[in-house]
Amino acid sequence: MKDEYSNKPVIIGAIAVAVLFIYIVRLFILQMFETQYHESATSNVLRLMVQYPNRGLIYDRNNNLLVHNEAVYDVIVIPRQVKEFDTAEFCKILGIDKDYVQKQLIATRRYSRLKPSIFLKQISSYENALFVEKNYKFPGFYTQTRAIRKYPEHNSAHLLGYVGEVSDQIIKQDTSYKSGDYIGINGLERAYEHLLRGQKGVEIFLVDVHNRIKGRFKEGKYDKPAIPGLDIQISIDANLQNYGEQLMRNKLGAIIAVEPSSGEILCMVSAPSFDPNLLSGRERTSNYRMLELDSLKPLFNRALQAQYPPGSTFKLINALVGQQVNVLNPNTTYSCFGGYTVGRFHLGCHSHPSPLRLIESIAMSCNTYYCHVYRNILDHQGQINFRKNFMAWASMVKSFGLGDKLGLDFPFELPGFIPDTSFYDRRFGNKRWVSLNIISNSIGQGEILTTPLQMANMACAIANRGYYYIPHFIKKIENQDHIPEKYTTPIHTKIDPKYFPIVIEGMFQAVNGGAGSTARVARVDGLDICGKTGTAQNPHGKDHSIFIAFAPKDNPKIAVAVYVENAGFGATWSAPIASLIIERYLKGEISPSRKYLEDRILQANLIDGKASGI
Repeated sequence: MKDEYSNKPVIIGAIAVAVLFIYIVRLFILQMFETQYHESATSNVLRLMVQYPNRGLIYDRNNNLLVHNEAVYDVIVIPRQVKEFDTAEFCKILGIDKDYVQKQLIATRRYSRLKPSIFLKQISSYENALFVEKNYKFPGFYTQTRAIRKYPEHNSAHLLGYVGEVSDQIIKQDTSYKSGDYIGINGLERAYEHLLRGQKGVEIFLVDVHNRIKGRFKEGKYDKPAIPGLDIQISIDANLQNYGEQLMRNKLGAIIAVEPSSGEILCMVSAPSFDPNLLSGRERTSNYRMLELDSLKPLFNRALQAQYPPGSTFKLINALVGQQVNVLNPNTTYSCFGGYTVGRFHLGCHSHPSPLRLIESIAMSCNTYYCHVYRNILDHQGQINFRKNFMAWASMVKSFGLGDKLGLDFPFELPGFIPDTSFYDRRFGNKRWVSLNIISNSIGQGEILTTPLQMANMACAIANRGYYYIPHFIKKIENQDHIPEKYTTPIHTKIDPKYFPIVIEGMFQAVNGGAGSTARVARVDGLDICGKTGTAQNPHGKDHSIFIAFAPKDNPKIAVAVYVENAGFGATWSAPIASLIIERYLKGEISPSRKYLEDRILQANLIDGKASGI
C-alpha cells in the first residue's frame, strides 16, 4: 500500500508546477504580445499626445521671413471610448455633416478600436476653442496641436515647395515617419526636410471617465519634449524674386539669376506660378488637382525641368572651343551672304554687315560664321580625326555643366542633353555621318537641349573666365558654421582662361555696341552688361525667346538666363526682362528713362488670353 501511494506527492507537485508554468507563460504573452488589453486599460486612464515639432523657418539672404508655421488642430478619436453624442451639435462646431461622421467612425474602427486615429484634420484655432469648451459632451474625442506652413509672400511656389502627409511607401523606407506625419514634398521643403523636420515628442496625461484631462502622468516624468527643426537661410533675394515673378506674369518661361563668385542662386522664377498657400491646409488635395488639370502646367518647374534648345547663346561655347582647338582667333574673318550654303543645304541668317571677325560675330549673332567655326572644329586634321574631334568638342561643352545634372540642392533637376557619337551612330548609321549632318549644333538648334539653370551657370562660367561653383540655395544653417564643401569648390572648364576675354568683349558689344548689335535694348548706363540673345526653334509654335547675361563686365555680381516661350526673338522679350532683373539687383530700382520698358513687360500678356489667373 505504501508503494502504491509513494509517488503521489511527486505527481501532484508536477501538476502544480505545470499549471503554474502555464499561468506564467500566459501572463507573459498577455503582457508582451496581447497589446489590446494593455491598450484598452491604458486608453481608459492615460492619453498619449504626440508633440509635433515646429518645422524650421526659412529666411532669404537679407533675413526676410519666407516660410513660417501656423497652429492648427487635428480632432483625434479612440473608437472604443465613443458613446452616444449629439451629432448635430458636433457637426455644427466642426463644420462637417453626419455622413462624414459615420464614414470616419467606420474607418477608424476598422483601423483600431483601441488606438487613437485622426478623425478630422486641421481645424482652426476658433473651431478648436469651441470644441474644447464642449469636449465633455463628446467622449472618445479630443484635439491635438499641429502646425501647417504659411508663405507670407504668396509666390515662389516652385522655389519653396510644399509639405504634405507622408505616404505608405516613405514609411516603409524610413521608419522614423509614422502615418499622419508631414514631410516636404517638393522644392526647398523637400531638399532640406532632414534639417527642417525636427523630432517628435510626447506628453502623457491622466484623464477621467468623461475624457477630461486631470493632470500629467507621474508629473511629466515620462514626457519627451519635441525638438524644433533647424532654421535655414537661403541665397534668394526676396525682393528680386518678387520682381521676377511680376515680370513673368502672363508669360510662360523661366528666370534664373546666380551670383558668379559663389554660385548662390539669387532668384528662380518659373511661369506660370501659383500661391504656395494653396497647397497648405485642408484644401491642399483639391487645390492640387485643380493645378494639375490646368493646361498651362503651373506645377511644372520650367527653370530646372524644361529642356530647350539653347539657340544662338550656344555660339559662345563654339567660339571658346574653336579657340581652344586652334581653328579660330580674334582676327578670323568670314563673309555672310544671307546664310550658309553647301550644295542644296542652306541655313539662313539675318541681315548684318559683312565680313565679320570674332567679336562682331558674337555681337551681331551671325549664323554663317558659326557654321564655318563648327565644321572647322570637327573637320580639322582631316576626316580620319572626325570622331576624335567630335568627342573632344562634346567633352569641352560638358565641362560647362551642360548635358548633366549640376547637382544643386534641389529635387527633380533634369540634365539636358549633349549628344555623343553613339547617338549619331544610331541616327545616321554607324560612322556614316559627317559635320554637315549635324551643322545645326553650330547655332544651338540641333539635338542639344539645356535647362534655364544650365544656361545661367554657363553665363557664370564665362563671367568667371573659365570656372563656376555648383549653383545652390543654402547660405546658412542654424547652429552650423559651414555649408557643404561641394558648393564652395570651383569647377574649372576645359577652356584656357586666356580665350574668354574676346568672347566677353563680343557679349559686351552685343549690348553696348553700335548698329547691328543684337541686344542694345538691354543696355543700362553704368552697368556694363554683357549678354547674348538666342531664338530657339519650336516645332509646336512660335519660337522661344532667350537671353543670357552678366554684369558688370569686370568683377561680375549677377548672371541671368531668361526663357520666354513662344515669344519670338531674344531681343524682344527675354533681353529686356534680364536687363530689368540686373538693374533692379545692382541699383535697387529702375531708372526713370527705362520705366517705359518695365511697363511694357509688366503689362504684356504673351499667353493669348489663356493665362491661368491663379
